[in-house]
Amino acid sequence: MTIAQIIASVALLAGAFFTLVAAVGVLRLPDILMRMHASTKAGTLGTGFILVAVAVVTPDFGVITRAVATILFLIVTAPVAAHLIGRASYSAGTKLWKNTIVDELRDSISKNKK
Repeated sequence: MTIAQIIASVALLAGAFFTLVAAVGVLRLPDILMRMHASTKAGTLGTGFILVAVAVVTPDFGVITRAVATILFLIVTAPVAAHLIGRASYSAGTKLWKNTIVDELRDSISKNKK
C-alpha cells in the first residue's frame, strides 16, 4: 500500500465514523435543534473526510479542485442553512426539549411579534 492509499483509507474510516455519528444523532437526540446540530457538524465533517480521501487517491487536478471546492462550499453553507432552518422551526412553534435550560431566542421573537 502506498502512503496515498493509507491516508485515503484513514480519511474514509474517519468520514464513515462521523457520518454514522450524524445519523445516530438525528435518530437519538430529542428535539429538532439538537438533531440539526448533529447532522450539520458531524455530517459536514464526515463528508469532508470522504472528499479528502477522493482527492488524495485521484491524481486528476479537476477532481482535486472539485473536492476542495465542495468541502469549502459545505463549510460555508451548512452552518448558515442549519441556523436558518432552526430559526424557522423555532418561529413556527416547534417545542424544545423539556430539559432545555437557556432559551435566548424567546425574548427576541416575542419583541418582533409586538
